[in-house]
Amino acid sequence: MTRRLLTEDHRIFQQAARKFAEERIAPFHDQWEKDGQVPKSVWREAGEAGFLCCTVPEEYGGPGADFLYSAIFCEEIARVGATGPAFHLHSEIVAPYLMHYGTEEQKKKWLPKLVSGEVIAAVAMTEPGAGSDLQNIRTTAIRDGDDLVVNGQKVFISNGQIADLVVLACKTDPEAKGKGVSLLLMEGDRAGFERGRNLEKIGYKAQDTSELFFNDVRVPYSNILGEEGKGFYQLMEQLAQERLVIAIRSVAVIEAALEWTVAYTSERKAFGRSIADFQNTQFKLAEIKSQAVMLRYFVDRCLEDHLKGELDAVTAAMAKLQTTEILMQVLDECVQLHGGYGYMWEYPIARAWTDNRMTRIAGGSSEIMKQIIGKDLLKNS
Repeated sequence: MTRRLLTEDHRIFQQAARKFAEERIAPFHDQWEKDGQVPKSVWREAGEAGFLCCTVPEEYGGPGADFLYSAIFCEEIARVGATGPAFHLHSEIVAPYLMHYGTEEQKKKWLPKLVSGEVIAAVAMTEPGAGSDLQNIRTTAIRDGDDLVVNGQKVFISNGQIADLVVLACKTDPEAKGKGVSLLLMEGDRAGFERGRNLEKIGYKAQDTSELFFNDVRVPYSNILGEEGKGFYQLMEQLAQERLVIAIRSVAVIEAALEWTVAYTSERKAFGRSIADFQNTQFKLAEIKSQAVMLRYFVDRCLEDHLKGELDAVTAAMAKLQTTEILMQVLDECVQLHGGYGYMWEYPIARAWTDNRMTRIAGGSSEIMKQIIGKDLLKNS
């Protein structure tokens, strides 16, 4: 389908992003999966090519482009089945926290380095006892003179092993629930900041995911991001874009899975004819194509709204819910159409099926999305 949303400049960027994904990411992904992380040099390469932090203004070293460029790069990385480089987390989740809430000094110090890939960023919210319930996190940052003293731990932190800068959600007032949450910039080399093991996951094997520990880590109070006590609200404000990014990636994977499956079923023979010649196969592929087109139109509309600053949290939750739920249904059908080969790790459909199960959990589980949508529905009834 022709995407009317894309201008000629967007299409030129898309071609460059696709070439980068196919030539500089896909051929090396197998090794990164064995290593359990992506080399830092790949981030610098992406930065030099202009693919990181597309929306960062020129005054801070970025290209100052619209969010659609960011979306295109996310799509092209997802299309080649690459789950190792968490570029989207760095560029579309962490960088916006700095752009929206950072002081001028913080922006000038960090944003150019994020754009170039010299610094790799992560965000640390989840704890062993607090996933979606961010109001009840236990990591504390207690003021002591001009410093904050940080104690606690985080888990499931993407880029945790290689991050040079972490946006840390912590309690500056442990008794105040949501109003006690603040965001803090934590440099990766501070004394008392320790990285635990690189967690062994069933998918996303090339992306390092870590436990982080903070033992009396002293951080200047000036490292607070935005206002003290406003962290919970800052996190909520940025979740719509995070969920849109997940939806964008999910649709791209659905489209890729359809291409892989059409190619496989057209070549694979059974009972003297290709699998694609069977009516059941054609019906299944027709269903997937219809779902892919429907979701593409919806997500592109969400993108249009987001470009105008009009994407609301409930619509973003709908996009995240539907794309990830349908994604897993589609991948399961595509694995089935591949037969035994669909269960082999060397086939991209097997990796996609394993990797993308986490999309229904990350960024707020499907159950949380339903709760957001349901509450809004009842509120307006």
